[in-house]
Amino acid sequence: MAFLAIDAGSAAQVPLSMLVIFASAKLLAEVFERLGQPGIVGEILAGVIVGPHVLGWMAPNDVLRILSDLGVMFLLFRVGLEVKPAELMKVGGTAFVVALAGVIVPFLMGWGISAAWGQPRIESIFTGAAMVATSVGITAQVLASRGLLQTRAARVILAAAVIDDVLGLIVLALVSSLARGSISYLDIALTAVLALGFTVFVAKFGARTVRRYMPRVQNNMVLAEGQFALAMTLLFALSLLAIYAGVAAIVGAFLAGMALSEAVDRRVCDLTNGVAELLVPFFLAGVGLHLELSNLTDRSTLMLAGLILAAALVSKFIGCGLGAIGMGRTDALRVAVGMVPRGEVGMVVAQIGLRMGVMAASVYGIVVFMSVATTLIAPPLLKLAFRSAPAAAGPAAAGPEDQGMVRLG
Repeated sequence: MAFLAIDAGSAAQVPLSMLVIFASAKLLAEVFERLGQPGIVGEILAGVIVGPHVLGWMAPNDVLRILSDLGVMFLLFRVGLEVKPAELMKVGGTAFVVALAGVIVPFLMGWGISAAWGQPRIESIFTGAAMVATSVGITAQVLASRGLLQTRAARVILAAAVIDDVLGLIVLALVSSLARGSISYLDIALTAVLALGFTVFVAKFGARTVRRYMPRVQNNMVLAEGQFALAMTLLFALSLLAIYAGVAAIVGAFLAGMALSEAVDRRVCDLTNGVAELLVPFFLAGVGLHLELSNLTDRSTLMLAGLILAAALVSKFIGCGLGAIGMGRTDALRVAVGMVPRGEVGMVVAQIGLRMGVMAASVYGIVVFMSVATTLIAPPLLKLAFRSAPAAAGPAAAGPEDQGMVRLG
């Protein structure tokens, strides 16, 4: 449509991008809710439909990228506010086994399938690496909206996803070094120690530090929303430190929320929910915007895409499911389903391979297809897996009219 074709520097770009993405995402979320399906699927499909490869109304741009990054940060921050550090620490051992198995099995399957298909060695390794990390934002949105964050399976998923991010960073560092032709084990070890040290330190001591010092600072403030201002400062500070430590900003955002979970009142949670309700659709629709089917036109590429997608699903079921089998079959299945979506994480790895010249455009398209498809498949599977789980009573389970959160059925 002509009215959507505006220059990147136009003053209309920001409101137009926000209008098209937000309105279409909420419209399809409403449609899917009325059909008894998770609204989050509608929001992702909205990005596919209005994106450059279907209607062509909107293409990925800097405005949408920034809003998407903020959206997933606030989503994980909101989830962190509902999670108590002590509860997450209790499942640390199980979560580590889940994360480790959930990295090894997908990596080997992705690498093996690509190599058997005749892809170059480095390209096959990058394909395996793109299948490793979990996009916890999708799972977190479903669990939070259904009031299920306090279940044991949800706590394992969240803890495993944080560990998964650190392990995925190490895998990415290794495969990137291989692509450059040399491996610096010292650099990789330092990166791993820094990332792991930051995560463990904040998770273990963050809540204690915030409980001790936040009231003192707040008592000396005269701002009407002083506690919220402090919470936002901690959110952005830990997100930034997480990046410098080598892990994703969303890990810092989640840890910030968890550190504040026992120190802030309900007003901070309500304000956070309002901001998240505005921004999260840009993250969800942004995943759909990147789906490109033009690279999947020939039969061979389409068959490989189907195999990679099947491997992406099966590998997490096998790896994460077996890692959590000690919790019982029901919770093991829930954990496995919760670790399925790759979302933007898989696409980031594929983009690195493409920029380094070791991944063909067709293989990049396959990885993007796998990332979006697993993200679309996960919410209905989560709804099915958690259908018998009781929702938490209280604020976490409040409806959208109380919290401003999207109902996902």
